[in-house]
Amino acid sequence: MIRIGLLGAARISDKAIFQPLKQLRGFALQAVAASSAERARQYAGAHGILHVADSYQALLERSDIDLIYNALPPSEHAYWTIQALQQGKHVLCEKPFAMDEAEAQAMVQAAKASGKVLLEAFHYRFHPLFVEIMRLVQAGTIGSIRHLRANFSVRIPYFAGSLRHEAALGGGAMMDLGCYPLHWVRTIMGNEPQVLSANCITAGATNGGPQIDITTQAQLQFADGVIADIGTSMAEHLSRSPDTSLVLEGSLGSIEVSGLITPQLGNSIKLITASSERQYSVPGRSTYYYQLQHVKDCLQGRTTALTGGNDAINNMRLLDQIYQQAGLLHRGQCRS
Repeated sequence: MIRIGLLGAARISDKAIFQPLKQLRGFALQAVAASSAERARQYAGAHGILHVADSYQALLERSDIDLIYNALPPSEHAYWTIQALQQGKHVLCEKPFAMDEAEAQAMVQAAKASGKVLLEAFHYRFHPLFVEIMRLVQAGTIGSIRHLRANFSVRIPYFAGSLRHEAALGGGAMMDLGCYPLHWVRTIMGNEPQVLSANCITAGATNGGPQIDITTQAQLQFADGVIADIGTSMAEHLSRSPDTSLVLEGSLGSIEVSGLITPQLGNSIKLITASSERQYSVPGRSTYYYQLQHVKDCLQGRTTALTGGNDAINNMRLLDQIYQQAGLLHRGQCRS
């Protein structure tokens, strides 16, 4: 039995933990800690959590927890993840992994020193939809990839206290949303690119400040000159329905993908080659179901982690470089 402790009374836990646990065996929702003991008690009561810890540290020191789900703001990921690892806990850490590359390196080093599993919660990575994309690419279905286009945009309105609009907390469209298309193209290519260019539109003084990117675009170059154009936006004029699109252009054809973030609600793969055109969807449960199953498999030694480690360090390094190329501070430089 894998006993879970929740670090933070976060809304994302409903999708990432509560819902998958209704379908997965071998887990127990053991305890929660929040910004205050009262908030933790209310959260535990609402979600049927067995125990309440009076503080984050108290949660980590409990002997009846095996896995910590760190859903705190990005600014708190490194410190509390490292503390959890040092207390002998495995950690599933929400994306973006850290505030910058240096923090990511410290987290990965702590995981190595502890011998515990540390994964970054890129939930899309474990769904049959992305598994199918990787199968098509690796089988050479569209030949050698020449160009990639990836975008994740959705309306995220500003409100006072919104962590996505606070640079010191790790906010910004590239951190919150753009980390996904960056990770998609890196995973597909299997090597690390250089940032050729990046530009952004920033928030006004009244809705996030000049260091918050509302829209960001970047161009990357992989080995053999392969170009990837990635984009992200959380502008208020956008639809509440996410635009999650991925296009792979190869020497023998192309693959167009939609629905990468919530494939269980609808997804599509359009495969075009010289001899045929096919469009189909990939069935499956929620991405979070497969993520938690992957966590279980890692903890029980049946597989190796697909996220975390050098992958997480490299994603943060590129996020840092994109911000700097766009003329902004990377998030680690934004701490108050």
